[in-house]
Amino acid sequence: MTYLAKPRLHHPSLHTNKVGYTRRDYEGKISTLCAGCGHDSISAAIIEACWELDIQPHRVAKLSGIGCSSKTPDYFLGASHGFNTVHGRMPSVLTGANLANRELLYLGVSGDGDSASIGLGQFAHAMRRGVRMAYIVENNGVYGLTKGQFSATADQGSKSKKGAINSDSPVDLVAMALQLGATYVGRGFSGNKAQLVPLIKGAMEHGGAAFIDVISPCVAFNNHPGSTKSYDYVREHNEAVSRIDFITERSEITVSAQPGEVVDVRQHDGSLLRLRSLHSDYNPTDRHAAMNFMQAHQARGEIVTGLLYVDPLATDLHTSCNTTATPLNALDAPQLCPGAGALGKINASLR
Repeated sequence: MTYLAKPRLHHPSLHTNKVGYTRRDYEGKISTLCAGCGHDSISAAIIEACWELDIQPHRVAKLSGIGCSSKTPDYFLGASHGFNTVHGRMPSVLTGANLANRELLYLGVSGDGDSASIGLGQFAHAMRRGVRMAYIVENNGVYGLTKGQFSATADQGSKSKKGAINSDSPVDLVAMALQLGATYVGRGFSGNKAQLVPLIKGAMEHGGAAFIDVISPCVAFNNHPGSTKSYDYVREHNEAVSRIDFITERSEITVSAQPGEVVDVRQHDGSLLRLRSLHSDYNPTDRHAAMNFMQAHQARGEIVTGLLYVDPLATDLHTSCNTTATPLNALDAPQLCPGAGALGKINASLR
């Protein structure tokens, strides 16, 4: 149960990273999700990514909404900051926290019900404003907490566990993120940790709005023949665009040779995304080409995964608002409220 913390005892042979933490230090409480739930695999990938990035847990702020997916932040990074918002409102609360303290690393965890229905407007504005965060949607196509109704991301024609056919067109959050201006867009699969971990690492270090849609099968309601979000379906229809390696400026890694073009993308903090394209004509730095490629494969019933788009020159909300480099929560009253004279000058400049 989540109120039971995991034992604090660490085996002496556990490896530590450069900041002195073991993988166990990035864990949280015991998961109450169904055995085999893809969401737990995503939590494991987040733990692995943060451990490999040598992130101090207290530097992370994790926020979520409502749903099975939004419960998962309790299961990882137990020593980080956390805030569980109301349904669909995670992006605006995260935006406010980011504006107040830009020194934290922001991780937003949501679901297809939380982001593609009640929170759709919140999601859209966070993407277009360029709020710096790693926004992860754990997408299973159903409302798991309310017994398996179709969510807004369920594919048209897919079948529910009880045999009902979904007649509605799906909301494609990846396509929306690309159109709205997100500067790092990827899609992963909870059953492919080797692909998901570097995707999350790149998102955590990105300098703008990073969005990852992770297909995460619901073993209780949406892992059966006829579902397009099941383990078997995704494995059979997965079309990866790239093999991704994330290289920090602190340590270089060796990459084995793979067919296809190699594209190196240097991010703002000096980290390197090395993409080995599995499609020779795919350009991950071309937003329009990424949208066309994804739609073409979607029409063939294929699920495109990998890093779909990245802008190496990404900026964030603080840049566009020209905010102070000092976090707002570190400023004192005279700096935050300079008085009527300063306000008069601002008002005069707007006339």
